Amino acid sequence: MEKPSRRNVLVAGGTLGALGALSVATPAQASALWTWSPKGSVAGAGEGADPRWVWDPECDALVAGIIDRGEAPAVNKLLKTWTKNGQALPSGLPADLRAFIENARQLPSWVDRAKLAKAFEFNEKRGLYLGVTYGFASGMMSTAIPKEARAVYYSKGGADMRDRITKTAKLGYDIGTERAFEPDGEMIVTCVKTRLAHSGVRHLLPKSPYWQKAADEEIPISQADMMVTWHSLPTTVMKQLTKWKVPIPADESEAFLHSWQVTAHMLGIRDEYIPNSWAEANSQAAQVLDPILAATPEGIKLADTLLNLASFIDLGLLTPHILGALSRYVLGDEIAGWLKIPREPVWDPIFKNLWPPFVAVREGLLELTDAPPELRTVYWIFDEIIRQAVLFVLSGADYPISIQIPTTNNPNY
Repeated sequence: MEKPSRRNVLVAGGTLGALGALSVATPAQASALWTWSPKGSVAGAGEGADPRWVWDPECDALVAGIIDRGEAPAVNKLLKTWTKNGQALPSGLPADLRAFIENARQLPSWVDRAKLAKAFEFNEKRGLYLGVTYGFASGMMSTAIPKEARAVYYSKGGADMRDRITKTAKLGYDIGTERAFEPDGEMIVTCVKTRLAHSGVRHLLPKSPYWQKAADEEIPISQADMMVTWHSLPTTVMKQLTKWKVPIPADESEAFLHSWQVTAHMLGIRDEYIPNSWAEANSQAAQVLDPILAATPEGIKLADTLLNLASFIDLGLLTPHILGALSRYVLGDEIAGWLKIPREPVWDPIFKNLWPPFVAVREGLLELTDAPPELRTVYWIFDEIIRQAVLFVLSGADYPISIQIPTTNNPNY
């Protein structure tokens, strides 16, 4: 049986994390006061402004103008050819957009390239776990974030979830590559294009009467929104790895965090909102992410769509039953119940009882011969689930995958 490669595992993670970092995230509830101190940020200081009322003004004004002038299709076509971080921008771009991108593609002064290199080592060793956690801890969790679910449902991405997951897969893959932020990498390109796409959604979504009726905000994707998405990725992933007792050296843990800190900056998040440590990240997540998880009609529909997408392709093991059971195992019974994920009498206990020894065997902490006998059969199934997820995304991807400025909302609503 072919073992999943690091690239395939990370693509699978992005695939299953259909509502991950490319999605519109949810701000904290209006009743929650912002008390997190900027002293705990990578900047070490800041205005301390509530991020629910901070967006991305320069990018927003720029993209709104591009959309209103009808230039978005031509811009998207040109930017599709920009794929490498150090590559010259294509000729023909509007001058203001060119100037913005040239500035936005610059790494922050505090970047630590040694840590980014170490982060690759972490990704190499933890690829399988990252695939599972990006997909099921982060991706499925996002459907239980009320404002995120509504925004995704009514924006253009909600009309074609296959297209959305292939674009999400790109970020999950790019951040795990060896030279993600170097000139020959693609992570900077992915982040800048995502930043432009977010501004497009900010401009278009408030024009949707369906979103207006469901939403309790006037402008989506605030800085708080983006931090919620951010916490649904590295913060949630590290919590899961800790829960599974995956031994992670301190320098690798810190490097993994740093790669996501840089990503946050490149996505347009202000440095004063980016946590400078795991302790600060957990503290901030406890305020902006944990309290707002809940069910919505839109989120329930999106979760069902995600679990059933693979059933349209004959991939054997990748069934709604297995995907649902894995989602329940990772998210827990409460969130799975909110999302109306059915209980699976066969697969629920398999994941609950055999995933921990599976991790222990992979980590060399337990010999397969000493593991529960059932694991000897299920072990390859866990790997096969990831492999089939890769086949799923590759079967529908339009290469090269290009993140674009949206021109419409969901035409079905």
